Amino acid sequence: MPVSVQQECEEVLTCQTEANSPESWDQDDGNTTLEEKSPQAEEEQKDMEKDGELTEDEVSKHLSDLGRSATGLQHVYLSLSLPRKSLKNVSILSNYIHIQKLELPNNKIKDLSCVSHMPYLIKLDASHNDISNFFGFQPPKNLKEVDFSHNHISSMKDLSAYTSLRKLILGYNFISEVRGLEKCSSLTHLSMEHNKILRISGLKNLPLRQLCLKGNLIKKIENLQTLRSLQILDLSSNRIQSLSGLQDLHLLGNINLESNMIGEIKECTHVQYLLLLRELNLKRNPIQEQPDYRLAVIFILNHLTVMDERPVTVEEKVSAVNKYDPSLELVAARDHMNHVMYQHIQPQAIFDSTLPSLDTPYPMLVLTGPQACGKRELAHKLCHEYSDYFGYGTCHTTRGPYFGEEDGCDYHFVQNEEFQNMTHMGYFVQTMQYGGNWYGLSREAIESVAREGLACCVHMELEGVFSLKTSYFEPRYILLIPTKTEDYISHMKARSFYTDAQIEKAVSRIELYAKINRKRPGFFDSVILCDDRKQAYSALKQLIKEYLGLEEQEKEGEWNTRDTPQNTTADEGGESTAAKKIEANPTDVYSQNYYKVQARLLPQKTSAELASIHRRQQMVREALVGKIPRAYTQLFKRYVHTAPSLLTPHSQSGDRNVDSSSEESCASSGLSMNSSAGVLSVGSPADGLDAGSGPKVEPLDVSLLGQNLETLKDHMEPGLSPDSSRSAPELVSSPGRPGSKAKPILPPIPQGRKATESGSKQQLTGQAGQVDEG
Repeated sequence: MPVSVQQECEEVLTCQTEANSPESWDQDDGNTTLEEKSPQAEEEQKDMEKDGELTEDEVSKHLSDLGRSATGLQHVYLSLSLPRKSLKNVSILSNYIHIQKLELPNNKIKDLSCVSHMPYLIKLDASHNDISNFFGFQPPKNLKEVDFSHNHISSMKDLSAYTSLRKLILGYNFISEVRGLEKCSSLTHLSMEHNKILRISGLKNLPLRQLCLKGNLIKKIENLQTLRSLQILDLSSNRIQSLSGLQDLHLLGNINLESNMIGEIKECTHVQYLLLLRELNLKRNPIQEQPDYRLAVIFILNHLTVMDERPVTVEEKVSAVNKYDPSLELVAARDHMNHVMYQHIQPQAIFDSTLPSLDTPYPMLVLTGPQACGKRELAHKLCHEYSDYFGYGTCHTTRGPYFGEEDGCDYHFVQNEEFQNMTHMGYFVQTMQYGGNWYGLSREAIESVAREGLACCVHMELEGVFSLKTSYFEPRYILLIPTKTEDYISHMKARSFYTDAQIEKAVSRIELYAKINRKRPGFFDSVILCDDRKQAYSALKQLIKEYLGLEEQEKEGEWNTRDTPQNTTADEGGESTAAKKIEANPTDVYSQNYYKVQARLLPQKTSAELASIHRRQQMVREALVGKIPRAYTQLFKRYVHTAPSLLTPHSQSGDRNVDSSSEESCASSGLSMNSSAGVLSVGSPADGLDAGSGPKVEPLDVSLLGQNLETLKDHMEPGLSPDSSRSAPELVSSPGRPGSKAKPILPPIPQGRKATESGSKQQLTGQAGQVDEG
């Protein structure tokens, strides 16, 4: 029979009045506090613990939350909490039909059939009892939360009638299988920790948001792919070895896999596409013994904010990316740092490719593009046709030769150990790794071409371009890119050199090259489509003509041919003016070609760079003529000055006045050493000097420099003089600077060809042709 509201209120008020009245306190002890129980209350507690039966008086003391009933027709108490009362029999609760929240934790209850008489019950907490009967009561239609943890439940039954159930806690029982939840369409929270569950099942299509299966015997993550709403998953303290089975749970934000048997970092790839994953716990797993475990996992799961219960910092994310997927710029910077360090360890020397000054770096041409786009074939063909201008730079590689490739011509094929030794010896200017093989451009490859007075033409992948851009070289970069993917794939398959994986990777890199070209204007100097090799070479050839100004020379030659019969005049010896100009040029044909390559092949500098170069050159000129403080000119004082009479052997012939001016300028540098390239030498191959003895440079008083400065300016090629002024400054005696790279005084590489054994230009040309053909 239900208790009326009036009766309940009177009982509660009576209990509260009796408990709060002074008479209920101990009269013998005036210091007794309100927290102390009266002897009567203690006796009632002992009686209840002895019998374990809940009484009406005890219920009335613990009712709370006075409010309206579910029907709204009367006022009732909605909550009853009786924790730690050692209760065994709570059948009296059958009379309290209006209760919505019932808490009976930490008792000795075995039977909850009284709940069958609580149709409005919403929350039931019966944890830490002796219940063995799973849901042994009639289902309240509004029951939403049930806690049966720490009981003796061994099996589950069908809960189809509990359609409103949202939270179910069954931890610390003896359940071995999850079942009976298929019709719980509102269940969002399920906790079954520390049971005896062997495998995950019975959860198909449930709207779970939180699932806890901690402390079971699960070995494999399975049957979770239908839990589309799952956000928090706790599988700690199991026997799981793989993360496979979680890849389709795209709303997962928290995964706890502590104390399992996950041993490989690659297992994290199963959840790398869960973009909402923010917290992952892999503590006490064998995976933690892997080197750089934390950085590796952070790199794979770059959306994590907490890992192993520790926040993931920005520095860790950057370090992970730099370690496992560094950008091309970072790889190039590290590559450059290593090569500079290794080169400085070795004995220092003057290289032919470094002899031109900073404003005229050694000219190079780089062909780049995806694998098998034809860059190597075009480089060979270009160097063969324009052998007066370009020489092929042969790179080193650790891969094996393809059919038809020759060692020393296409590549220098070396073993990986030898390649690493060469790297540590500072032999390389740039290296890169592609397809598991190393490629490197050695300094000797550039030097062998530079000694011939030619520009170096090389080919490389995009990584090599980034690496070379960090060096002091300033090549022209030409991108060869295919646009017809099917033809490109067919060409690679026809060669039968590449696997399907290599072909797929090469095709994927086409977009990488295109993206770099789009997002970095000016990164490549020119782009040529290489779908048709013949058309690609024609475009490359036309581009080279524009770079070198060969079209202008052809037009000028045709114009001079037409005008020669009418406009060409001869001197007294019968020689034309054009012939006199050629005879007066102190350099050979290769020197002229080199000047053109140097002037046109190199990228154009900005106005700010030109202004900076002009200022540095002006300072050098002022230092040479003594117009700056004495302390600065001491930097150029290296040798004792000698009398001007030492120059007479070089100026005896009247028709070599122009050459003598160049020779005096070279001698004014004050160097008495022989250059490896011959750039700093006095004699040229046309002077007939003995190659065995070598030219001897004699010190010179720079006071004579002013007498020939105007003559030098008259015979220099247009656009090569760094001096913008027209009149020579007043010169005073001042020591010269060794190694000066001013182009009007020291012509660069071409005079340093190997053919110093003969002074004739014809023999020099013949030897160059033999070298290029090799």
